[in-house]
Amino acid sequence: MEDRLSRLPLRERKKLRTRRAIQDHALRLFSEHGYDATTVEQIAAAAEISPSTFFRYFPTKEDVVVTDEYDPIMAEVIRDQPPELTPLDALRAMLREMLPQLYADDLEVIRMRLQLTADVPALRARTFESMRGTFELLSEAIGERTGRAADDSDVEAFSWAVLGVMQAALYRLIDGKVTYEELPDLLDRNLDFLARGCPL
Repeated sequence: MEDRLSRLPLRERKKLRTRRAIQDHALRLFSEHGYDATTVEQIAAAAEISPSTFFRYFPTKEDVVVTDEYDPIMAEVIRDQPPELTPLDALRAMLREMLPQLYADDLEVIRMRLQLTADVPALRARTFESMRGTFELLSEAIGERTGRAADDSDVEAFSWAVLGVMQAALYRLIDGKVTYEELPDLLDRNLDFLARGCPL
């Protein structure tokens, strides 16, 4: 994944480094003092930026937890899969490529973000809202692979269905029903369940 990020223009790489630094300071403060007790001003001071700079990178305090660079990379990896793969197989290939890299590079950050999302109602609500952006990127990538418009009804239904089975796996992780080590297999099983028409 770092290789893909390194292809970004220099300006975008600098913005990404700043965004990550702000997020690292925020997560540390949330861990030390709690989410609700930590202010944007405290995060900005720790990151040695002004509050106005914080809001240029993150529109709300919730966004410093729910925002990451994964979605555009996910869409790029899906686009890069061989054209003969079905959309679901392209998604599976994307997960096989991305998850090991995410675990290697960002596992502790992912753990902290998911735990905060589980514990803070405002973050759960914001995470649900942010899924719209993920949905739009996924629909664009699937639309390109299938020769359809991103807002095609079938493409949109497929994209929401995929996000649904992936969220189901993540919530089992948050609820302690599976481990991080078991998550990749569960995601694959959920996508297979979707491919088979969700038989019950």
